[in-house]
Amino acid sequence: MWSVVSTGELPAEERFDWYSDIVAREVMPAALSSERPTEFQGEAAVLDLGEIRASRFSLSPLRSRRTAAMIRRGDPEQYQLALLRKGATSLLQHRSECTIGAGDLMLWDTSRPSDNQMSAAGGRVQATILLLPRNIMPLRTQRLDQVLARRIPGDRGMAAILASFMTSLEDHGADCTPEELHRLGTVAVDLATACLAQHLDAEDHLPLEIRIQALVQRIHAFIEHNLSDPELNPSAVAAHHNISVRTLHQLFHGQKESVHARIRRRRLEQCRTDLAHPGLRSRRVGAIAARWGFSGPEVFSRTFREAYGISPSEFRAVRLDRSCAERSTRDDRSG
Repeated sequence: MWSVVSTGELPAEERFDWYSDIVAREVMPAALSSERPTEFQGEAAVLDLGEIRASRFSLSPLRSRRTAAMIRRGDPEQYQLALLRKGATSLLQHRSECTIGAGDLMLWDTSRPSDNQMSAAGGRVQATILLLPRNIMPLRTQRLDQVLARRIPGDRGMAAILASFMTSLEDHGADCTPEELHRLGTVAVDLATACLAQHLDAEDHLPLEIRIQALVQRIHAFIEHNLSDPELNPSAVAAHHNISVRTLHQLFHGQKESVHARIRRRRLEQCRTDLAHPGLRSRRVGAIAARWGFSGPEVFSRTFREAYGISPSEFRAVRLDRSCAERSTRDDRSG
């Protein structure tokens, strides 16, 4: 469960000072400033992932500075890796400076002085951040120093996979059990490490288990983006990642499902979503099956029934009838 704090219920003249106190007390000492403090609005939330935490925030533009004196007063001794969701932010730290926009990632060290300027045209800055204790990061400090205050584009390589993971964590983390969140914390550390190592060209120096976890996550992302390809199968997945089919199956030996089972499940889930969508009621069942990579309507119908105990057409009729009934009930209530 995300633990949330918000300025929403406070008088306008108290919001900025209250938010500044929260940051200083619960996060770390920092000097916050705003050009329009009486218009300030902010919300922050934290999700416990075992050894690490994830945070998210949505706030009016501001500037945050940490001096050496502030670090001596209080330091969580963390690397903080942010995915910017909206707005822009500029960071100055360790003789480096960068500006990032929505979709980019950026790393900073709470144990070093910094100057962070956040801006948003007519709105709030939004970001998701992984709070990573320094002592759990496998990469050496000297190596990580090289990526501080550097823009990491979030649309390619391991950065894209990490960005997708962080987005899903923000959207669905509240639905997970404590045990699942702890496992996600381990995944988060592995993905963050692999992302930073790739940015540093240091992947070969990572522990074997982290490289394996990163490869599995790349495979998951590849499957997700190629479900519509009817040629997607374990051989195609292995070939794309330059490994043998045998190695691929070994990678998934400790997973909940095989590669083939994952492909089938995700295709079925996408078809199920389309079949239940009122806006797609005119689209033939066979066309939906083909859209998600099934080789033919017979194969799809048989696979769907085996998974859900009902035919695709029957499922569609039931879901659309239910949707109409729910809409009628809402209309009656509003009338």
